[in-house]
Amino acid sequence: MKIKVLQRSEHDYVSSSGGVTRQFRNPDPSLHPLERAREYQRALVAVKMEKMFAKPFVKALDGHLDSVKCMVVPRLQGAPLISGACDGEVRIWNLQHLTCGAVVQRAHTGFVRSVTANNEGTRVLSCGDDKAAKMWKLDTETWSMEQDPVATYHSTSISNCIDHHWKKPMFATTGDTVDVWDYNRSAPLSSFEWGCERVIASRFNPAEPCLLASTAVDRSIGLYDLRGNTPIRKVLLKMRSNAVAWNPMQPLNFTVANEDCNLYTFDMRKLSVATGRHWDHAMAVLDVSYSPSGSEFVSASYDQTVRVWSPDQQRSRDCYHTKRMGRVLCCHFTPDCRFVLSGSEDTNIRVWKTKADQKLGTLSDKEKRATAYREALKTKFQRLPEIRRIKRHVHVPKMIKSITNKRRIMREARQKKEENRRKHSKPGAHPHVPMKKRHIVKEVE
Repeated sequence: MKIKVLQRSEHDYVSSSGGVTRQFRNPDPSLHPLERAREYQRALVAVKMEKMFAKPFVKALDGHLDSVKCMVVPRLQGAPLISGACDGEVRIWNLQHLTCGAVVQRAHTGFVRSVTANNEGTRVLSCGDDKAAKMWKLDTETWSMEQDPVATYHSTSISNCIDHHWKKPMFATTGDTVDVWDYNRSAPLSSFEWGCERVIASRFNPAEPCLLASTAVDRSIGLYDLRGNTPIRKVLLKMRSNAVAWNPMQPLNFTVANEDCNLYTFDMRKLSVATGRHWDHAMAVLDVSYSPSGSEFVSASYDQTVRVWSPDQQRSRDCYHTKRMGRVLCCHFTPDCRFVLSGSEDTNIRVWKTKADQKLGTLSDKEKRATAYREALKTKFQRLPEIRRIKRHVHVPKMIKSITNKRRIMREARQKKEENRRKHSKPGAHPHVPMKKRHIVKEVE
């Protein structure tokens, strides 16, 4: 007589470490009739947990005696952090230990307007109110910097911004003109001027290093070509832009920080219309910086907040603020995209987490799987109203809340007035102008 016996090996359901029993799951949908409802509840709990455990602030780096005006991190080296203050001081910060490595007390007379570094992080360039751009030698092993500059480049006007070339030993300064300098020459290689009194900021394109974007006090955004030593095109906005930043992964696009509390993203091939309008700030936006991955950018504003944005979204993803933080003058992403740096008028440099609920330290495999599962659920149900409302909600200071409500009332009244005027006028007398075109006055080539 034959007897059939069910036989199962112990190794099939017991893991090799710890003796944890392995759970088997039947994926047959008929056995799980309420799976979507359970996943929705889990997504709701996940998005609530994200708000409950949101602690973005990491540390404040104090040491400056005046407002932190500018900061930069070398592109390839990823360290250290170089900051400049309004009292002419330049400091080097060790990002690994969050400590100050070197101090140059009187780097410039007056403000340090801007700082930059070469890709390897061995040279630091700064410009200030003394009409000079100075080069400093940086030791990347000890994070120390010599007290005397290696070279000094004198210009005819005060430089507002300085930026290093992505490949060559060159840098650009902006003042009354846009000047391009070489390390080994005391006079600029080329100067650009296009009918404006003063240029505010300029940045080299990451993919086409011969391309330069700048903003000026005449409310214009200009593009310059170094190969032909000629300006290419210019667009005129209703208000001036304080900063410009290129998207490193989409080098045809750049974002400007404007005085009208908004940020505008443009495609350099078509400047007659903005590809994106980002509005959440309550006051003028002073600085903007892209993450190395190009998936996000951070902005600093006069309203004492720092906001993190996605390039394809109109509203900010997160808002960072503290009670003691003053007006934020500069901001920057760390090279690993995990942290955001901000410098404000209260002489502090603050370190924030890019993702507010992110856990610092080593994660176990179980925590990684749980985090990935929660993120997948939030992405799956992100358009449902309850989850979208909780994810969108953020606490802001009372001053910003009141200003935002006033601006919302004014915006709704203005829209209603335009609709009534269009309704009671001849067809075509008052055409509808999209929001992405309203701030643009004209394009000049």
